[in-house]
Amino acid sequence: MEIGILGGGIAGLSAALALHRQGHNCRVYERRGGPSTMGAGVTLWPNAGFVLQELGLLEDIGAVGGRPTSVHRRDAAGDRLGGLDITLLDRIMGYPTHTILRRDLQAVLLDHVTRAGIQVVFGHHAVAIELDANGKAMARFDNGQCIRPDLILGADGRMSSVARRFVAGDSTPIYQGFVNWIGVAQGKALVSEVGIQDYWGAGDRFGCVAIRADLVYWAAAQARPLPTTTSAADMRDEVRDLFAGWPEPVACLIEATAAHSVQRIAVHDLEPLHTWSRANVLLIGDAAHAPLPTSGQGACQALEDAWHLARCLESAGSQLDEALPRFAALRIPKTTKLAEQGRMFARGLFAKDPETCRIRNERAKASDPMRDALAMAAGLSEGLPMAECIEREAANSAGSMYRL
Repeated sequence: MEIGILGGGIAGLSAALALHRQGHNCRVYERRGGPSTMGAGVTLWPNAGFVLQELGLLEDIGAVGGRPTSVHRRDAAGDRLGGLDITLLDRIMGYPTHTILRRDLQAVLLDHVTRAGIQVVFGHHAVAIELDANGKAMARFDNGQCIRPDLILGADGRMSSVARRFVAGDSTPIYQGFVNWIGVAQGKALVSEVGIQDYWGAGDRFGCVAIRADLVYWAAAQARPLPTTTSAADMRDEVRDLFAGWPEPVACLIEATAAHSVQRIAVHDLEPLHTWSRANVLLIGDAAHAPLPTSGQGACQALEDAWHLARCLESAGSQLDEALPRFAALRIPKTTKLAEQGRMFARGLFAKDPETCRIRNERAKASDPMRDALAMAAGLSEGLPMAECIEREAANSAGSMYRL
């Protein structure tokens, strides 16, 4: 089957790899002039680890990524608010968690795509998808070129997806009330362990994720109205002022970040859709289900899309009228749930009312590490082969706690 993939990000490249393995002829069309270096980093939880192993990428990811051991939550004064034992989560799920710079993840994916002989065409910005006289979709690019493959995958992101507009009639992103400043800090002994530290304030947050002790990516966030202009001021100075007085390593990480590299992003997501396909066009990745960064699952779900789509096409004998609805039926419930969880977490995280923040923090402190790890494992494994094993372990653990 000839497959044209609009978008050379995580969803597009991983889908190309998964489908190429089945013998499909894939070609990726990326709007940018070269490989993307945008963004800071991502956490690839064990559900992503499973897909990475299936695609033959896990070893290369491990070579450039970090292996976090825990999540530590604190308030803006530095007081502990519980956390998560990532080592326990990884053991329950049977696959590792990795932290990685987004550019390094992109580089690993692109390297494997190139070695597989899959063509990636840069500088091709899709501007329209139309149906021909036979009801088959064709994509037009801003350079005048047009493609009519058997299947078009819309992996062209959340902010201006041509494929989503074709499928759903609307692709308007929704501002969710907060902005993120992101950066990558480099320097000697920035943190004491490879893990995730999350600081919660009232209407603001600072999260930092170590890849190594000397390499940490971070995201600072604050609830505010949608910015109407792009500030010309130094973004690093803005973040430094906003988070002055917060516990270390916050100030240390901001100072260890190149000033020109700090980006400010108005955070948007998309309303969940009831269908992801029209004619021979299918949405994947952020074009289909763009969750907030508070879900922690954007990259992971893009990878899951690739694995599920390959299986659906294989089981349907590449019959699109059967495979595409089956894929959506498998993926919509989980991705919708994660998007809703991301929104709910953001509402609590960026609350400004002191009493609401106090209750939120008390609940976080009262969390049970084993229960949280099992609950997270059950959610992340949904639809994947390890799900039944995790359900049994959860039942056994619940029985043991009841006997105690």
